[in-house]
Amino acid sequence: QVPLVESGGGSVQSGGSLRLSCETSGYTDISYCMGWFRQVPGKEREGVAAIDVDGIPIYDDSVKGRFTISKDNAKTTLYLQMNNLLPEDTGMYYCAADLGPFNGWATFAADFGDWGQGTQVTVSS
Repeated sequence: QVPLVESGGGSVQSGGSLRLSCETSGYTDISYCMGWFRQVPGKEREGVAAIDVDGIPIYDDSVKGRFTISKDNAKTTLYLQMNNLLPEDTGMYYCAADLGPFNGWATFAADFGDWGQGTQVTVSS
């Protein structure tokens, strides 16, 4: 598979916005659920947002109302628009793909074994 490549991270103050991008040319099949995860040192990777195979977005409660996940029409780029960022949003953000419908964050993370470099998001208070 073509690797997923994340970009768009940076350092912002609390309340700021960032838009993350992920090149997904190897995962254009509509059978893939696409998503974003984040991780901070010493903690497990956690799911943030996903687009299920039926196009329905899924969000972790911690980001509902602030983050928006989307794909471009050609389905080669996955986005994560992050608004009203909080210090607890700080972390390394990764995109991922899972064949089949969404079946929970733990399953999604376990199924995907080709994690990229990620893109760092740092939110200061």
